[in-house]
Amino acid sequence: MTKIKITKGKFEGINACADKRGVIAALAVDHRGNLLQEIARSRGENGQATVADMLAFKTEVTRVLTPHASAILLDPEYSLEASSSRASGTGLMLAYEKSGYEVSVTGRPPDLLAEWSVRRLVEAGAQAIKILLYYNPFDERRINTIKQAYVERIGAECTALDVPFFLEPLVYDDALGDERGLAFIKRRPEYVLHTMEEFSKPRYGVDVLKVETPVDPAFIPGTRAFADQGVAYSRWEAIEYFRRVASVASKPFIFLSAGVSNDAFCETLELAAEAGVKFSGVLCGRAVWQGGIPVYANGGVAALDRWLEEYGVQNVQAVNKVLEHGATPWWEVYGGLDNIEVVLCS
Repeated sequence: MTKIKITKGKFEGINACADKRGVIAALAVDHRGNLLQEIARSRGENGQATVADMLAFKTEVTRVLTPHASAILLDPEYSLEASSSRASGTGLMLAYEKSGYEVSVTGRPPDLLAEWSVRRLVEAGAQAIKILLYYNPFDERRINTIKQAYVERIGAECTALDVPFFLEPLVYDDALGDERGLAFIKRRPEYVLHTMEEFSKPRYGVDVLKVETPVDPAFIPGTRAFADQGVAYSRWEAIEYFRRVASVASKPFIFLSAGVSNDAFCETLELAAEAGVKFSGVLCGRAVWQGGIPVYANGGVAALDRWLEEYGVQNVQAVNKVLEHGATPWWEVYGGLDNIEVVLCS
């Protein structure tokens, strides 16, 4: 097998975000507008939340949970200061996209933080760059061409700075309605497959794909998460979907939790492990810490600290337990660590 060449900065950056096994067990706390709204909503009908609330919440999550994570994803708008609270040896990813995509606009166009660049994020301490992108592989060609060029530009920036590029494509189709509804859930495997296949292409400069799982256990009979609101596929079909999706990825990929419960996310990862797919870990957010939002909103930092020490840590450890036997090192997609040649950036 021909050796795969990876530049030194990208190789070291991915490893900085992975554990000693090469598995990425990362924590996502780059939520912005939606987190602010949840804190305010938890305080009652006329509840309010401030930027100070965001920083306090994210700082405490970072401090308590990073001893159990390989990396943390933060945003430079509201939580850059929280990065100094992370445990020693924990990698730092920073989000580059603007939060609060307007889903009512046709095509859900992406945008970047106006005051930031990849260079500035690296100077702020980023060991990897993350971009979220809404993507419908069957959308109008014009819309997808714009999005593809957008990803190419960011990939070129990351290549020039020799820093890993983590792309988070979230699939959707407005014609099929709510992404959590049965109609779309039935089609999600197809959408995830085509999206992973597209952004695995070298032209985009993506180093790690942060993707949705192709299936939702809430619509699979016999799972713990089955909600009895319709059947999208059988357990056997779900496992086959995992295998089909993994077969098109030529880049390491990790799964995001998409706001489901911790137990539902762990069960989904168990399905991926049962399917034998070589996923390289997770970048998990709300499935770990969302239960702490009302605790903080009504009890402050001290109450959040107690909740995180008990339930937050427990949630992280539950995910990590599945990763221990289910996830594979990020370099396995390239044929193993010995098949990688680390080179200097030209």
